[in-house]
Amino acid sequence: MKRKTDELSASDTENEIGKSKPFHKEKDGTMELKKSKEETVEDGVLRPVKLSRKELYKPPDADELNQLREAESLFHCNLLKMQMEELLKEVVLSEQRKCMVDSFIQKVTKLLQTVPRSPQMELNDLSWLSSEVKVPFLLFPKAAKGKFHMEPPASVSVVGSYPLGTCIKPKVSVDLAVIMPPSVLQPKDALNQRYPRKRALYLAGLAQHLLSSPDIGPLRYSCLHGNRLRPLLLVTPPGADSNSLTLRLHVCPSPGFFKPSRFHPLRNNVRTYWYTGLEAPKADTKDPPTPHYNSSVLGDLLPKAHLQFLSAVSAKCAAFTDAAALLKVWLRQRELDQGVGSLCGFVGSMLVAYLLSTHRVGNTMTAYQLLRNSLHFLATTDLTKNGITLAKDADSTAPTLSEFHDSFQVVFVDPSGHLNLCADMTANTYKQVQHEAALSLQFWDDPTLDGFQSLLMTPKPFLRTYDHVFQLCELVKLQSSCKKLKLLGELMDRSGDYVLTVLPVILSLLQHGLGKRVHLLTHALCPEPEWSVVTEPPKHKDMGALSFALLLNPELSASVLERGPPADSPEAVEFRQLWGPRAELRRFQDGAITEAVLWGGSSACQKRLVPREIITHLLQLHADIPESCLRYRGGFLDDVVRIECKVAQIDSTGDEESLRIVQSYDDLSRKLWQLEGLPLSITSVQAAHPALRYTQVFPPVPHKLKYSFFGREKVTGALLPLEDKPCPVYIPPLKVICHMEGSGKWPLEKLAIRHIKAAFHVRLGEQLRKCHGFTCSPTPTHLDVYKDGYVFRIQVAYHREPQILRQTIGPDGMLCYRDNDEAQALELETVHRPYLTSTLHGLQQQHPAFGVTCRLAKRWLAAQLFSGEVSEDAADLLVASLFLQPAPYTAPGSPLVGFLRFLHLLSSFDWKTCPLVVNLNSQLTVSDYAEIKNDFIASRETLPVMFIATPKDKKLSLWTKEGPSVPMLQRLTVVAAESLRILETQLKDCSQGQDGRVALRPPLDVYDVLIHLSPKHVPLLDQAVDVPHATFSRGTVPGAVPSAGGALPVIDFNPVTQYVTQLRDAFGHLALFFCDPYGGTVIAVLWKPQAFASQPFKTSQMSARRVEVHGELAQSVPNVEAILEDFRVMGKGLVTKVEPRTENWVV
Repeated sequence: MKRKTDELSASDTENEIGKSKPFHKEKDGTMELKKSKEETVEDGVLRPVKLSRKELYKPPDADELNQLREAESLFHCNLLKMQMEELLKEVVLSEQRKCMVDSFIQKVTKLLQTVPRSPQMELNDLSWLSSEVKVPFLLFPKAAKGKFHMEPPASVSVVGSYPLGTCIKPKVSVDLAVIMPPSVLQPKDALNQRYPRKRALYLAGLAQHLLSSPDIGPLRYSCLHGNRLRPLLLVTPPGADSNSLTLRLHVCPSPGFFKPSRFHPLRNNVRTYWYTGLEAPKADTKDPPTPHYNSSVLGDLLPKAHLQFLSAVSAKCAAFTDAAALLKVWLRQRELDQGVGSLCGFVGSMLVAYLLSTHRVGNTMTAYQLLRNSLHFLATTDLTKNGITLAKDADSTAPTLSEFHDSFQVVFVDPSGHLNLCADMTANTYKQVQHEAALSLQFWDDPTLDGFQSLLMTPKPFLRTYDHVFQLCELVKLQSSCKKLKLLGELMDRSGDYVLTVLPVILSLLQHGLGKRVHLLTHALCPEPEWSVVTEPPKHKDMGALSFALLLNPELSASVLERGPPADSPEAVEFRQLWGPRAELRRFQDGAITEAVLWGGSSACQKRLVPREIITHLLQLHADIPESCLRYRGGFLDDVVRIECKVAQIDSTGDEESLRIVQSYDDLSRKLWQLEGLPLSITSVQAAHPALRYTQVFPPVPHKLKYSFFGREKVTGALLPLEDKPCPVYIPPLKVICHMEGSGKWPLEKLAIRHIKAAFHVRLGEQLRKCHGFTCSPTPTHLDVYKDGYVFRIQVAYHREPQILRQTIGPDGMLCYRDNDEAQALELETVHRPYLTSTLHGLQQQHPAFGVTCRLAKRWLAAQLFSGEVSEDAADLLVASLFLQPAPYTAPGSPLVGFLRFLHLLSSFDWKTCPLVVNLNSQLTVSDYAEIKNDFIASRETLPVMFIATPKDKKLSLWTKEGPSVPMLQRLTVVAAESLRILETQLKDCSQGQDGRVALRPPLDVYDVLIHLSPKHVPLLDQAVDVPHATFSRGTVPGAVPSAGGALPVIDFNPVTQYVTQLRDAFGHLALFFCDPYGGTVIAVLWKPQAFASQPFKTSQMSARRVEVHGELAQSVPNVEAILEDFRVMGKGLVTKVEPRTENWVV
């Protein structure tokens, strides 16, 4: 699978090739010989130079040895190193692009120097500003002291990543520091938002001046990392180049205008009396500190100093710029580099600089070593507890690290010693960064993974990364949260941004309440707002919704009991304060009496939503956030596979039903092992059905049958369906493979073996009926056993039978072995499928979300009419790959996120050039992966389009031999991508009433004929995506089902599947037939491309065809009218209408 972050233009590529030099002269002159014989470049093509034998076999020098050693120690192969080098070439700016950037910067700089002067006016008087241009600042409170006037900037300079060389594509942003003249500012402007307001007014004046220039494209405002106190002016070129470059204008005071000590995090610069409008406080009243406000102002004083510091570090370390660029790519793929409190590219560069300046890494290290060490540092260093500083000789007025920790959750101090670079970052965001870094190192060290793809090439969207996602809507209600939590000081510090004021408190509250139920609690970084210069700035409530995410601990997340401390302990008071009225005293089986909270939930799907109940309760109790503001998406698609169990009186997603089936099977297995009186002993009993590995879409539920609804078979008394009744309840057979021991008594002829197996079926049925009272029905191919309301279909197997089926007698009379379809099918049924079932059963024990994820995936495949193309076994393996090789994610912890990744896998995997390797039970080694890849490449033309390799099936892909075909796989990819887009759009939408079933409704307009079925004879009608209102009796009554005895029910009777099978047998050469087996009432027909091709007339090939005579030439063509009539005749009683979509085809 190949992805690129951006494309180099042809001219860029030629420039890079023309400037590339394969060898460089060293100081000691050791490379002179190589340079004299370097390759020549003609027409952009490298021409190799012929080397002498001495030069060809010359031992590698020190540099070459270092490169080889680096490749061996740092990378699984040289390919990873080359991939990173190519990535750097792709993301850095070409010389042509730099020239375009420099030219635009000069134009803008000249325009800024011609800003007209304006008379000095009161700060609140905006009469000098055009009515079209708005001020990018929320004026609250409205009153503010001070004077203001416009005049040209003192200087304009380029700062940030562009002059440093770490600016990367595709989104190129260049920062310009526009220095306000000292005459505009006053020494006391740091107080009460005077400086931020003057800064915003100056920015509006610049926008008014640039708005009239034809050399400037659309102008927009934004905020630096979402900080409303630091608005920016976004300037783009006109015309087609407007999307390729953005200049970000930062208005700053002249360096040294304000004393840094004035912005100590423990000092106050926003007075309470001014902000609240109340009377001035008494002399002994102390205002709360405003650390975030202080850091916002202080940040405008230091951009040039930061650039000088990073430039000095870069001059000492040649790989610094490449390492910073790679770290930026890593952050961008994880959505960590933009938004409020992000680990932006600037902070990432400062982090690399910190490692170099503190000698944790060496200046001679490569970019790859620096990246790896940066990730290791992030993964192992907790900046929420042990902050770091770049200041070596900070002045005496600089705060200490402990003072920074008192004011901020994450501490990383800049070289001045006064500014915390992570002032706006929450502890939860940093924990997310740590988690991602540790995960990346884990994948980097795994030789079976494509580390480059996982680390740097695969985006990790928020919705597909975490198990549960929820949103807080109607953000205006967070104002009442500030009031209840008494956050006036923090609200002043955030200049009235109640969203960012409440956010850390909510995170701390939920982290405390969820505890060990989650591995990680984080939040999506609030996006940086952008708006036109002619519109008012958006209010805080307009920023959308706050999105939170949980990475669940599957062992504890679904627990309904929160056990607290003993009732007489000091911690009990805190526990009762946290949980409020939900806390109660409970006595446990060990005799202890403790505080506890009991949450609701009787089924597995309800228990999976216990975190929702906890979050809802805590937000309502402590923050006055009502449940109506919460959009919890954890169980968004549960209704799609929900089963209404009338026996247990609970609704579930199949977990409990699957468990009861497995328990019944285990009991049957024990009884089979204990049977006596058999000619040969049983060597193994193996499950071979999806329901016995927890992946059946709708696991069968026991039904008490109403015998008067059925007819009776005369000899056995088995129930039969009646023609005048609706189709009876569908009871599927659950296949069980019973292997008998090897013995010389087994015959060596295949027909005789089948007779022996039939005899075993009869004997097993007799013994089970005699010993346990089960109703049994033996046939030559299997034995049906009715137990606990389920039908188990036991199939006797002999381990040498596949080998005997492969025996043939050659022309010379010699015995030889040749593979054939019959032997492969038998081996698949008796060997491979039981192994797969037992393996996936074990996977379900490790990952509780696996089974429901499989059900969702297969329900989607069936609803989109692909179940005939992708088998159940193949679908289960596709889902298993998401749990066994989840890189770059962790294994899915909820069915929803597993399903989203399943759709992404289908829509993005490169089936043409890559095999999908599913390492069941971790049996495959590194050499096995290489072997699978090599065999796949060598035999690609003969292998299935969708190739899935497992430890027992490395070369053939047994599960996808029958499908899908190339056209169907292409359509599957398109439909999966569209379904994923629809679902993610709905999950991001805060409105009520989202319908996840939209992603399961198939587009029927692409099909040529639609065959409509009578709901009366569709036995699984209640499993349809959209269940019709009409209901039919299926021959069941309420009540418990006895464990043994009773008449044998109607088994595996589904008129729909039988009708589709007959259609495929009769007309499969002309059309493809599609149907949703789970309650679908429409069969879609698609004519094959060659269906209407005329053929020479032959009496032996006139099935469904008619003769057309043109002169002396007789041709046969399909008789469409007769075919459509045959559809009706074959489905008499089942088919209600055949609808030809003639707008799609013409005979």
